[in-house]
Amino acid sequence: MQVGFPTNIVSNSVQDTFALGQKISNYLFPSSVVALAGTLGSGKTQLTKGIACGLGITENITSPTYTIINEYTRENLPTLYHIDVYRLENSKDFEDLGGMEIIYSNGICIIEWSERIIKILPDDTIKISLKITGVSSRLIQITGLDTI
Repeated sequence: MQVGFPTNIVSNSVQDTFALGQKISNYLFPSSVVALAGTLGSGKTQLTKGIACGLGITENITSPTYTIINEYTRENLPTLYHIDVYRLENSKDFEDLGGMEIIYSNGICIIEWSERIIKILPDDTIKISLKITGVSSRLIQITGLDTI
């Protein structure tokens, strides 16, 4: 029997978005790729913070806007790669940085501004779109997050 994760979720606060990230972390495994899309301030990093917390990462999670890739390692657990492709021009730039090796590794990858490289991501990528619907509310649409 296949159980699907809800596809449309309303977040009414930063705390809701963080809590959703924690729930999503329960569905991730080594080699999972999560593609986040949304405008500036839509909650991509906040969702990532919740996922990281759910994975047991205690480090402060910040957007890798300038570093492009942040790695969070834990003993005997998959590495979390937090990637921000906003500053890249195209998919080739991502490939030149070793991005393909990262997304096909045994780590868990979360990619902000993923719409810039969506065509080269694996078919089983979990896609999450965050849309601002109010001062503190967001519509979060999820595809590809199913469990058996």
